[in-house]
Amino acid sequence: MTFWKVGIKWVRLLVLGIILGGMAMFPNHGRAEAITLPSPSYSGDISVETALQKRRSDRAYRDSPLTLTEVSQLLWAAQGITSESGYRTAPSAGALYPLEVYLVAGKVTDLPAGVYKYRPGGHKLVKIAGDDHRFELAAAALGQQPVGNGALALVLAAVYERTTAKYGRRGVQYVHMEVGHASQNVYLQAESLDLGTVFIGAFDDEKVKGLLNMPDAERPLGIMPIGKPD
Repeated sequence: MTFWKVGIKWVRLLVLGIILGGMAMFPNHGRAEAITLPSPSYSGDISVETALQKRRSDRAYRDSPLTLTEVSQLLWAAQGITSESGYRTAPSAGALYPLEVYLVAGKVTDLPAGVYKYRPGGHKLVKIAGDDHRFELAAAALGQQPVGNGALALVLAAVYERTTAKYGRRGVQYVHMEVGHASQNVYLQAESLDLGTVFIGAFDDEKVKGLLNMPDAERPLGIMPIGKPD
């Protein structure tokens, strides 16, 4: 075998090793199931003013499923892309977008129970884990029942370094502002869909990270159970 052929062989083995190593480090990459969501609607049945006036924190939900269309709308409200430039529904310091949104689905029509991560680009869900984990999430949230009783829960997380790399320590405050923007969007969107939600900030960070298989760089900042108000 010539030196050139031996070199090609070792390059191929090296590339294969890198690919397999990456799959080991990030088990969901390459094998994740992607689900394209229904296109979001850009008009609703009530005005922004009405949604603001009616918005409340709802902690009791009926035992009823949500539709995939409703899920699509809620995720779009949280972090959906609204322009060709990549701008999103919630403002972000420097347009750096440190937020990540997870869906813990229990009762959603045409969507198996499981843990999913929202991909704003393409408006898709990537499946992370199967089965219904709402009650485990509730246990991680110090036993707060609303987390387990909603048809689903959104978990808002952040990669602080995306913002602090540019703004330093001040970037931490910007990230916290941003999660407030996104959660209010979800509140108002839920109101327009006749759904209820509440923002939950008390939980065990490490348990939530483990349950959702979050990368080390991500930190959970809030949980929003969502369902039809009781």
